[in-house]
Amino acid sequence: MTLHERWMIHALSEARRAFQSNEVPVGAVVVHRGIIIGRGYNQVETLNDPTAHAEMIALTAAASHLHSKQLKECTLYVTLEPCPMCAGAVVLSKISTLVFGSYDAKMGACGTLYSIVEDKRLNHRVHTIGGVLDNESGNLLKQFFLKKRKVVT
Repeated sequence: MTLHERWMIHALSEARRAFQSNEVPVGAVVVHRGIIIGRGYNQVETLNDPTAHAEMIALTAAASHLHSKQLKECTLYVTLEPCPMCAGAVVLSKISTLVFGSYDAKMGACGTLYSIVEDKRLNHRVHTIGGVLDNESGNLLKQFFLKKRKVVT
């Protein structure tokens, strides 16, 4: 098991919390010097807040922990490729590295539809690694949406 897989397992644990809360199962953790300093899972429905994505919650917790808006020595692990809002927050936080699980064909802003985190026009770029534990992340999302469709029909 690689180091990135080890931390992604923690993000998957957060995604399972979202699943249990009937939220789209996305989870995130921020790691600083080998310690998780921020955790988050999607809470959009629970909080009735369109910005309550896993990444946003984890970044806020990490910034609070470090008493700094800049997370330069941190790595963000998230189970799904960040959307444009979250990718923008990653850039603004000056995270060093972003590691994500599944690519997002509908909203992915870290290589799929856009590449906000590596855009040379912005003042910060983020080293990005995608596809880490992709199957595990993708399967959790598939289970969630299958369950949703069964409830609707």
